[in-house]
Amino acid sequence: MARKALTLCVLVLVTSRVELAVVSAGAPPSDPVATTGTGEDLPTTVVEARGRARILHETIHGVLQVVHRDFFRPDDHMSIPSRSLEDVFKELARSWQVQVHWLVVNAEAMNIDNKPRDDFEKDAVKALASGKPEFEAVAGNVYRFAGSIRLASQCLKCHVPSRTSTEDRAAGVVITMPLRRIP
Repeated sequence: MARKALTLCVLVLVTSRVELAVVSAGAPPSDPVATTGTGEDLPTTVVEARGRARILHETIHGVLQVVHRDFFRPDDHMSIPSRSLEDVFKELARSWQVQVHWLVVNAEAMNIDNKPRDDFEKDAVKALASGKPEFEAVAGNVYRFAGSIRLASQCLKCHVPSRTSTEDRAAGVVITMPLRRIP
């Protein structure tokens, strides 16, 4: 049953029916537009934000791996899986005030937008490249998390075309969310 649900979710993602995927997940409030920006669903502590970020990271990592395995064929001219997930990232920003984007760690940037943008991301790249699974920071009422995305040997043909070994590499995903101010 869980495999069928995951396959359905991935199929929905691949066909770019993001709204259906988000609604079927049952997570956002019944009227996300009415509550966006109100802060009622924001985490109140770093521990809560970290838990949410870890779940989100693992979900993104898992879906990316399954989509690559089950649907992506380099010789087909379909959209690449990471690009399909960017539609989900836009919906997370709209409905949940959660910003998500890819981060190049120790492979070639397939998109210039994936290069580190600031000091947090530069520090995250160093941490993830050294083998740490995650990196985090809090600045004011903003929680930032960077999690490692494993680039296995079969990923390297596209992500590291001039490689000299087949050892795994890493990419990253950056998750940024506001913390709710407690009066």
